Amino acid sequence: MLHGFPQYWWTWREFVPALASAGYRAAAMDLRGYAGSDHAPRGYDPTTLSNDVLGVIACLGEQSAFLVGHGWGAHIGWTAARRSRMVRGLTAISAPHPVRLREAARTQPQIKAWRYALRYQWPWLPERDFAADNALRVAEVLRTWSVRQAWLTREVSDRFRAAFLEANTAHCAMEYHRWAWRSYVRADGRRFNTLMSAEPIRQPVLHIHGRQDPTVLPATTTGSGDYVTGPYQLEPLDDCGHFPHEERPDLVLPMLREWLATHR
Repeated sequence: MLHGFPQYWWTWREFVPALASAGYRAAAMDLRGYAGSDHAPRGYDPTTLSNDVLGVIACLGEQSAFLVGHGWGAHIGWTAARRSRMVRGLTAISAPHPVRLREAARTQPQIKAWRYALRYQWPWLPERDFAADNALRVAEVLRTWSVRQAWLTREVSDRFRAAFLEANTAHCAMEYHRWAWRSYVRADGRRFNTLMSAEPIRQPVLHIHGRQDPTVLPATTTGSGDYVTGPYQLEPLDDCGHFPHEERPDLVLPMLREWLATHR
């Protein structure tokens, strides 16, 4: 299970035990640069990050796995599914197929929704901003990107803020966004887009998206199924923002269990 920005593995705290109780071997990891993971100076492109995930699957002694990802974690999941048969299926939450995302980034509504990320391109300033006041900015992101905010208790907020302050997490988290923006003009970004466009994803995909997601717009999600030839299931959730697994675990978890049982 792969978290997104600005969280860490603990975002799956309800999912891991629930899936384990259902008979699955469930594992959640910190992505490169986050919390307890290695804070490497480079390697924040989707190809390298997907290699990290495939390596963890192998280190767990498994030949294949279903991936469940949110945000950046889902972006990495899309990449891993395209590159390796080690991925048996993908649940992508709040993240369209990377090629669709790149296409949508040229439209005015999505550009406007991403204007916050322009600040992340400056060296070191956004890191300092996110680390200030005990990572208060993390709490603001979690709150403003959510429609249902009851999940964001003081304890939950404090955990995510503390994790973001570990080692060099703030800087590494910004590197994901920097690669994404710079990929539009750099050769490695064009190569990645070519890779993801070359062949469809043949594994089953469960695609979950909040209809009120303020940062990855629902319209941006439309068309992701064009890049999947395996069973593709799109589940838009009403009254839900960027964190459906946090805002509505009562909907997402049963949906995930049913999907896994179908494709197991």
